[in-house]
Amino acid sequence: MQTTIRHSVSFTGVGLHSGQPARLTIRPASADHGIWFCRTDVIGCDPLIPARWDVAEHSPLCTKLVNKDGVSLSTVEHVMAALAGTGIHNALIEIDGPEVPILDGSAAQFVRGIVKQGVRLLAEPLYAIEVLKPVFVQKGDATASLSPADSLRIDFEIDFVDAAIGHQQKTLHMANGTFVRELCDSRTFCRASDVEMMREKGLALGGTMENAVVVDGDEVLSPGGLRHTDEPVRHKMLDALGDLALAGAPILGLYRGYKAGHTLTNMLLRALFADPTAYRIVDCDAACVARLPGTGLHVSDLAAVA
Repeated sequence: MQTTIRHSVSFTGVGLHSGQPARLTIRPASADHGIWFCRTDVIGCDPLIPARWDVAEHSPLCTKLVNKDGVSLSTVEHVMAALAGTGIHNALIEIDGPEVPILDGSAAQFVRGIVKQGVRLLAEPLYAIEVLKPVFVQKGDATASLSPADSLRIDFEIDFVDAAIGHQQKTLHMANGTFVRELCDSRTFCRASDVEMMREKGLALGGTMENAVVVDGDEVLSPGGLRHTDEPVRHKMLDALGDLALAGAPILGLYRGYKAGHTLTNMLLRALFADPTAYRIVDCDAACVARLPGTGLHVSDLAAVA
């Protein structure tokens, strides 16, 4: 069956790129509501923004959603990953600013809050998007693809000249609490050489050594170092799950990303839905639900979170 969060939970912080403070509250919603954001600071136009692939603007550094009135919300990927990874299908997310708080740079605090409040089953069946044939997109040397599989699997590969990151590759099956145990505490990262360039463009204004992993050559500059030896690729997988959650329903398929980012994953969803022969909507029986992200999650899985 579909789910929602049992009780509301709030988070406060600043936006990674805007540097602006915001309070975000995840509230319960009814079946078939889906995930929607509401800009409570907006007056005189529609404050509601659907968490949907077709309202995402292409952006290399975050996922930005824009409604028909031009009201936008940036950096939604971490909270979307937390919702998908804990099996929440319906929620109203209120926020009083233009960007989701970055918190510690990962999805861990969102996950803790959701799990603490609990998940409530709703009285309507759940549907999933089954990938029927391979779909592939490319931009430069970066690629992303979806191919048939009986559950969501994510395979990601990155390659950076900085030795602190280097070449990393990881594959995970996303059911049974995998997201919470393996990915949710992995933080966003950047190269020290890129920080000044981003700030000149009005980006990363809320970034610190505490809410992002900053590397310089073979050094990790952020205090405490890495949470995982392969934290960068794990964070890219976290981002991918959040961006795939904009499909509007769980995906049954294998996602492969090579140097992929938010833009490419959104291009992939657009390519998938542009071809009616590439997917179908299926009812989720018990066997199907058992293979979805969030299924099998237990509070003890949080012990693995930094």
